[in-house]
Amino acid sequence: MIKNSFILEINKKNIIKNYSFYRKRKKKLLVAPTIKANAYGLGYDEIFKLLKRNGCRHFFVATLEEGLKIQNRDKTVKIYVLNGIQKNKISLFKKNKLIPIINNVEDLELIISTNINFGVHIDTGINRLGIDYKNVPKEIFDNKNICLVMSHLASADEIKNKYNQIQKDRFINIIKKFKSKKIIFSLANSSGSVLSKSFLLDMIRPGIGLYGGNNSNKLLNKKIKPVIKLSGKIIQIKTITKNQYIGYNQKFITNKKTKIAIIGIGYADGIPRSLSNKGIVYYKNNKFKIIGRISMDSFTIDITKSKNNLKVGMFVDLINHTYGIEHFAKQCKTISNEVITNIGIRVKKIYA
Repeated sequence: MIKNSFILEINKKNIIKNYSFYRKRKKKLLVAPTIKANAYGLGYDEIFKLLKRNGCRHFFVATLEEGLKIQNRDKTVKIYVLNGIQKNKISLFKKNKLIPIINNVEDLELIISTNINFGVHIDTGINRLGIDYKNVPKEIFDNKNICLVMSHLASADEIKNKYNQIQKDRFINIIKKFKSKKIIFSLANSSGSVLSKSFLLDMIRPGIGLYGGNNSNKLLNKKIKPVIKLSGKIIQIKTITKNQYIGYNQKFITNKKTKIAIIGIGYADGIPRSLSNKGIVYYKNNKFKIIGRISMDSFTIDITKSKNNLKVGMFVDLINHTYGIEHFAKQCKTISNEVITNIGIRVKKIYA
């Protein structure tokens, strides 16, 4: 049997603990996980089924194609498609029980005469998807097919950013105009869900927080459980002499006799080249520095001072429950969302 050189372990119990944390933010609060981008790289089917078994009935994806990949045969489950109809046939949404989120007046005009339930995205200032809050067509306020009205915060990860309150005020002023009492109103993502309870409304849409990231939010850092462990296998060990180059373009040279291990995972699997000559990996209580440039399929670490008897076939961690995705993202000078969604398709997923 062929064994992978890289493994992504996914802790299902901690995903449910994170889901439960969000549910407890407010009584009768709807928690609708964002499972776009293959559930942030963790796998549509497994994450959808896991959350569904634990009572979740509302989910968000980005595209129609993502929605079609989820085998939803439960009429009580609602799957919302954030990118709207995007010139796709409206009949596909109806046939597959998918709910489009309408982001512009043109699509609104196409769907408003149908008998399909849909959501509306109001742009309150992020200036991305959505109908401008200043130009919302009056005819939608009494439309009976609208089941959800949402907006998206631009700076929810910055607790003291006054723009959060500005966006919330704009959204509240809009939703007051809708007449149906059956409409669900949603503003907050993972970070927005802990700004204050006034941001919660009827529904929240956690994404990275559900999967163990917190975008440096102090409250989430205390409450959110780690979910992933990313490991790479040692595929070769060798000892080289002083003044030898390691990796492409001679970016590292040994200053003494050095014992190295080559790890069988690289930038094709989501390990950014920005970690060349500075990234850290872990084995038990030991840390090892990445030396030389990260290649497509491998990178090299210095194990000269290792007190462990490291051997070919053993695994070292790039992300684990002690040094999580936020720590890894900081090394890469990026955010945890980018880290987790960049993990490559070659990486074997293990659900524990």
